[in-house]
This record gives sequence, C-alpha cells and structure tokens, in this order.
Amino acid sequence: MSVKHKGSCLCGEVSFEVEGEFDSFFMCHCQYCRKDTGSAHASNLFSTTAVLTWLSGENNVKTYSLPSTRHVKCFCTNCGSALPNVQMGGAFLAVPAGSIDTKIANKPNAHIFVASKADWDQDLEQIPMFEGLPC
Repeated sequence: MSVKHKGSCLCGEVSFEVEGEFDSFFMCHCQYCRKDTGSAHASNLFSTTAVLTWLSGENNVKTYSLPSTRHVKCFCTNCGSALPNVQMGGAFLAVPAGSIDTKIANKPNAHIFVASKADWDQDLEQIPMFEGLPC
C-alpha cells in the first residue's frame, strides 16, 4: 500500500496530495531558502518517485524560479504559503514540510548549506521556550 500525505496552504484555497515515499528531509540554510521562509532555514521533503496531485486551488499556485540558479519556490497567490514544486522535468519533487497536514514519519536527515547559516542561528535550543505566546 502506497503512502499518501495531504497538505494545504494557510488560507485553505490550495490543497494537494502526495502519493509515495520521501527520499530525504533536509533543513536548508542557504541564503535563498532563508529569504523564502523569512526564517533560519527551509524544511523540505524530497522525492524522486512520489506523485503530486493538486486537489483544489491549482489556479492559485504560482511558481518563481530564481534566475541563474536552480532555486524554485511555489506558493499560494492568496496567502503566500509555500507549496510543493516539481523540478527537473518532473523527476524531482520538493515539498515544504510545514505544508503537510498529515503525520510525517520521516525525521530530518541533515542541515545543509550551513556555511550560509544566519549569524543569529546559534545555540537556539538554549534560549527560553514557551508552549504558547509568552505573557
């Protein structure tokens, strides 16, 4: 039986299904992924065999390819949420981990492009943690 994951954007206009296994799960610290997410890194699942099916809102999906690079970002034109993208003529699927609504069995394989890591992205596990918004 094949694994199926469902996902969506923040506003719910776009939904999708990924059928198949993920090959890897990387947290990328490159300058492009930091710009894409506005955060320390992007967390993406990758597959060379899984199949992406748009369930709703495909007309709200925009793809941006950064010129002179292999960097691609898909997002919802309504809310801006990161969405899956198919690259290299359909041979490679990249799925933002946060866009998946179902449980993911995969754990991250590695942090990549750490040479580009933000200066403030050090020892973050040592700062205070709150279960919700701090008062």
